[in-house]
Amino acid sequence: MIQSLDDLEKIKEDFAGRIKKYGKTVKICFGTGCVSSGSQAVYDGLVGALEKESLNKKVRVVKTGCHGFCEKGPIVVFNDDEIFYQSVGKKKIEEDIALLLDTIKNGKVADKLLYKSADKLKKFVSTKEIPFYAMQKKIVLDLNGAIDPEDIDEYIAHGGYSALQKALTAMTPDEVLDWVQKSGLRGRGGGGFSTGTKWKSCKDAHGGPKYIMANGDEGDPGAFMDRSLMEGNPGVILEGMIIGGYTIGSNQGYIYVRDEYPLAVKRLGIALEQAVKYGFLGKNIFNSGFDFDIKIVRGGGAFVCGESTALMSSLEGKSGEPRAKYVHTVEKGLWDKPSNLNNVETWACVPAIINRGWQWFASIGSEGSKGTKVFSLVGKVNNTGLIEVPMGTTLRQIIFDLGDGIQNNKEFKAVQTGGPSGGCIPKEYLDTAVDFDTLWELGSMMGSGGMIVMDDKNCMVDVARYFLKFLVEESCGKCVPCREGIRRMLEIVERICDGEGDEGDIAHLKELGRAVNIGSLCGLGQSASNPVLSTLRYFMDEYEAHIAHKKCPAGVCKPLINYTILDNCTGCTLCARECPSNCIIGDKKKPHTIDTKKCIKCGMCYEVCKFGAVNVV
Repeated sequence: MIQSLDDLEKIKEDFAGRIKKYGKTVKICFGTGCVSSGSQAVYDGLVGALEKESLNKKVRVVKTGCHGFCEKGPIVVFNDDEIFYQSVGKKKIEEDIALLLDTIKNGKVADKLLYKSADKLKKFVSTKEIPFYAMQKKIVLDLNGAIDPEDIDEYIAHGGYSALQKALTAMTPDEVLDWVQKSGLRGRGGGGFSTGTKWKSCKDAHGGPKYIMANGDEGDPGAFMDRSLMEGNPGVILEGMIIGGYTIGSNQGYIYVRDEYPLAVKRLGIALEQAVKYGFLGKNIFNSGFDFDIKIVRGGGAFVCGESTALMSSLEGKSGEPRAKYVHTVEKGLWDKPSNLNNVETWACVPAIINRGWQWFASIGSEGSKGTKVFSLVGKVNNTGLIEVPMGTTLRQIIFDLGDGIQNNKEFKAVQTGGPSGGCIPKEYLDTAVDFDTLWELGSMMGSGGMIVMDDKNCMVDVARYFLKFLVEESCGKCVPCREGIRRMLEIVERICDGEGDEGDIAHLKELGRAVNIGSLCGLGQSASNPVLSTLRYFMDEYEAHIAHKKCPAGVCKPLINYTILDNCTGCTLCARECPSNCIIGDKKKPHTIDTKKCIKCGMCYEVCKFGAVNVV
C-alpha cells in the first residue's frame, strides 16, 4: 500500500532499477488504430526475433497507447522518440522485422520505414522533426505513446499519483478548488462550462451522498480523442477523479464508457484494480482519512447518452433520455443527489494543474480558453490522427502545418468542428483562433474535439444531409422540437439533394433551425440545426444551385449530375474495366463514351482516370 511520498519515490526507484538492465527500449503502439493495422503481429515478430538473437534480456519491448499518428500505424518508436518508424509490417512484415532488428543491433536507420513529407522529398527520423508532432503541446496526451498503460509502476515513474498525494496531504479541498477555478479550466466535453464553478456548485449543494462521474461516451462520427486517452493513460483519469472527489466531498465515482470501446474498458479495469491494490482507491487514501471508490459502467452506444442528464438516467438503469435543465445536476443529479460530471479529458487536466500550478496552466491558451485541447483531425487532410494544441491555435496551423495540407493538392473548402451538432467553417476563416467563444461566433462549436476537413469535392448540402440523418437516428425522441424538427429538416434537405427543392425551402430551413434550437430539451437538439444553418450561412450559393439550377457544383448529388468522357480520352480502357455497370463503351486506344441510361453514377470512372478525361456535369 502506498501511504506517503516516500512510498511513491520507492516505486520510481524500483521501476528505474527494473528497466536499467535493458540497453534499449522499443515502443510499439497498441492503440485501437494500430492494433487494427497489425501491431500485434509486429510485436510477436520482433519479440520472436530478439529471442532468436538472445537479445530479449537486453531490449525492452513495450506496448503503449495511441501515439496519435493513427493513419501511419503500426508505429514503432526507439527509446525516447529517437527514431520513429511508421506503417511497419503493413506489406512485408518479415522484411520490416529484419529492419527493426538491424536498427537494434547496428543502429542503422531504415529509410523505408521513415515518415516522409506529402511531396516525398523529405524524410524525418525523430518525432521532434516531424511537423505533426513538433508543433503540438501535450498535457493530456503527455504519456500517451510513452508508457505501458497496463503498468501502474510506469505511470508512477513518470509522476503519476504525485498530484493526488500533494492534494490529499498538502492542500485543503478549498485550496484545490481555488486552483482549479484560477486555472481557467473549462469542460472539454463540448459545453465549455467553467470546471471550477461546477465543482463549487456541487461542493456547496445540500444533501448527500455526492457523486463524481467521468463521461467517456464518445459518439461523434470521426472522433476518437476520449477513446485514445482511456486506452493510452487511464491512470491520469482516475487520479483526476479522485482529486475531484476529495475537493467536492464525494466518496463514489463512476466512469461511463461506451461498450464499443472494449480496449478502453479493459485498460480502465486494469488501472482500477492496480489503483485499489496500491491504495489510491479505497479507505484512508495517503493516510488522509479520505475514502473513494470508482466503478466502470458500460453504455449501450446511444449518442444522446453523451448528454449529462441522459447519461445519468442510463447509469441509473433507465432509458437514456435528458431531463429538464431547470433542475441542476450539481444539486439533483444521479439518484437525485448532488453530482459532478466531467469529460474524461477534463479530468485528465487536473493532475497537471495540481503538480505544476494554476498559473502555469492559465498561461497556456487564449484569453477565455485556457490550456490545450485534443482534436481528432480527419477527412481530406494528409496527416490524420490525434493532436493536442494550445487553445487559440488557428485552423490554418492545424490543417496545413500539423495536417500537412489537403490530400492530392485539392483546394480546402471547409472544416466541420464539434461533431454532428457542430458547424462547417469556410476557408475565409482559416486564420481564426480555435477556442470555445470564437467557434460559437462562427456558428460552430468546440464540441468534444472532432475536426473533419473537406475539399472542393465535398457538397455542403450533402454534408448537412449526412449529419441530419445521423441526428435523426440518434435523437431520443423525448421532445417534439428535436424529434420532429430535425426529421422535417432532413426531408427538406433530401428533397433539395434530389433536385426537387423549391424557393421557399431555404426560408423554411432557417425557421425550423431556429425553432429546434430554441425549443429542444437538451444540448443535442439545441445545436442539431448547426450543420444546416452554418452551411446556409457560408455556402448559400450551393443551395441555390441545387434549387434554382438543379445542379450540384461539387458533383456529389447523383440525381443532379451526369458523367461524360472528354475528347482527350486515350482509350486506355481502365475506366471500362472498373465500371460495375458496364456502361462504358469504345475501342482500345480510341475515345470512349458512357451509356447514361446504364450509368449508376458511382464515380468509379472519375476516380480511376489518369488523364482527367472524365467530366462531371
